[in-house]
Amino acid sequence: MATSTPTFFSNALLAWYPRHRRPLPWRETTDPYAIWLSEIILQQTRVRQGLPYYLKFIERFPTVLDLANAPEDEVLRLWQGLGYYSRARNLHYTAKQVVSEFGGEFPGSYQGLLQLKGVGSYTAAAIASFAYQEPVAVLDGNVYRVLARVFGRHENIAAPASKKIFEEIANAQIPADNPDTYNQAIMEFGAIQCTPVAPDCLFCPLQQECFAFQHGLVNVLPVKEKAKSSRQRFFHYLVLQYENKLYLKKRPGNDIWQGLYDFFSLETDTLHPDPNLFQAQATETLAIPPTPFRSTGKVYKHILSHQKIAAQFYLIPLRFRLREETEESIGIQLYSIEEIEALPKPILIHSFLNEHFF
Repeated sequence: MATSTPTFFSNALLAWYPRHRRPLPWRETTDPYAIWLSEIILQQTRVRQGLPYYLKFIERFPTVLDLANAPEDEVLRLWQGLGYYSRARNLHYTAKQVVSEFGGEFPGSYQGLLQLKGVGSYTAAAIASFAYQEPVAVLDGNVYRVLARVFGRHENIAAPASKKIFEEIANAQIPADNPDTYNQAIMEFGAIQCTPVAPDCLFCPLQQECFAFQHGLVNVLPVKEKAKSSRQRFFHYLVLQYENKLYLKKRPGNDIWQGLYDFFSLETDTLHPDPNLFQAQATETLAIPPTPFRSTGKVYKHILSHQKIAAQFYLIPLRFRLREETEESIGIQLYSIEEIEALPKPILIHSFLNEHFF
């Protein structure tokens, strides 16, 4: 990848960075494991939200071997609340891959890092530049925004064809002798100076060179296609309680929240289904006699990337344990409250349990 000598653009960012950088633990290390961990956690997550998770993970799993040897449920439980749980599963898989295929050492180059599951061009560039000082430019949302505004690029940044254009611009700016600091600088600049809304253009060191500022296009660039419309879903959770235990199930891999635990549920097309039909369907599926369902009354809502979940919970005390064949057929199992606390759960389920049982 071609790199350049320092330009006005890179010099301005390198001068700006020491005065504005936030003190973050992954910036104080060249350990590729710690850098990789931070990058995976911060994907689609703000620094303020991701930092406590990073600290928890690095304390519990100080090395890639520790993470590789951990049970998946423990990894998911520690991830609880961050969302996009495929990241956690990929994190765990990649740790095992580093141990089994690379002897516990991360590949020492950009191209080598791309062999790891869940490591794309951005994450590989971040690790390669921060850990190994390889001059390869990072390209995340912050970087796209800065480049589009300063260099006046109108390409749709969500289109795959635009990536090569922005990669060429980014790699033309990165100084070969200081790639790690430059990459940190441009990401930080996009995060706290050249922000998506109300950027601080008045005190921007690139103001005179910025195409968007000079042409009144700050609120236009970057161009990004509209997000997909969200799908609305309605979940009805049956909180089956026998003695002092609750029935929970592990979610399958063909839907949201793969590998997390929740209650047996029925999904309907409306938040308020016909109560007679709904209860008849539930009792038939569970093979229990007609039972009064008591809704907690509260609607719990959770927004995912392209789905909106609205959930109601129904408390159902059981006089007898479910039949063994019923438990097996719908995949539910009894857990004590202490056991449930240790299970990885969607934040929506955790919120309900926290209000009613924990």
